[in-house]
Formats: sequence, structure tokens, C-alpha cells
Amino acid sequence: MKIIRSNTTPQFEKDFLSLPRNIQLKAKKKILLFEENCFNPILKTHKLKGVLKCFWSFSIDKNYRVIFKFVNKNEVIYYRIGLHKIYKELENY
Repeated sequence: MKIIRSNTTPQFEKDFLSLPRNIQLKAKKKILLFEENCFNPILKTHKLKGVLKCFWSFSIDKNYRVIFKFVNKNEVIYYRIGLHKIYKELENY
């Protein structure tokens, strides 16, 4: 499934700018891959559970994740990007 429109939150932008440069480059590539096919197996896209059940996540690498929501079938909002601890931080979002 191809993503036609994406938006970011101010927190996502802040998170992104605080990433190491090499992770920013990886993230850009993975986001492009995600927008071409959001369920590409390389990304390990999955729905979150519990208090985060309205969010989804995909992997940048083994440590970094992007948390997002589908607005509709072809549109997403990126909420957070970072290490696994962003899940805990997002619980209070």
C-alpha cells in the first residue's frame, strides 16, 4: 500500500533533528521505503497494543523506531522517532 500524503508532528521534527546524522540518513531511506510500501517486510510495520493501540510502528534499525497513525488508507501522521523509550514517552501524549 502506497502512502500518498504524510505529515509530522512538531515532536517528530524535534526528535528527528536530535538523532545522530547516520540515523537521520537511515531514517530518510526507511521513510521513503515506507511511503512506497508501508507493509514491506524489511520495516516490520506493526500495530501497537495497550494504551498505544491507536498507533503503529516501523523499524529504522534494531534500535530506532518511527511511531505513526494512519489518518486513512493512504495518509499517515508521524508522531515520534527514536529509541524504544519513545513508546513510554508517547503513553503520556
